[in-house]
Amino acid sequence: MLPCRSREAIVTVKTYKNGIMDGYLQHPRLQERAAFQSLSQMVLFLDELLDLENCPDQPLPLVCPQAGLNEGMHVFRIQILFQEHYTWQGRLIWLNENQEAAFRSAIELLKLLDEILAGR
Repeated sequence: MLPCRSREAIVTVKTYKNGIMDGYLQHPRLQERAAFQSLSQMVLFLDELLDLENCPDQPLPLVCPQAGLNEGMHVFRIQILFQEHYTWQGRLIWLNENQEAAFRSAIELLKLLDEILAGR
């Protein structure tokens, strides 16, 4: 099953220290990348994009990470496959390492990101 591209975003994390994340989000419906300074801000951006629930008749283009990443940056593709009872189920794909993990809630997504970024 392929997700609707309105439910898929690229998240680039520039820095992560003591649980504080700085980076940007890319999505086919955004003209420019959206900068965020925290995990909660990233989640709120994703939630706003999920309001575009119905997929358009024409598929949206796949978002590709921007070139020129600095060392230490982490790039993730977040696919929200299902949204039920105000939570998400989907896949987190760590593009740097070509690894994938499923999540069953937004809090599980946050924990996965924290484990990767904190180096645990």
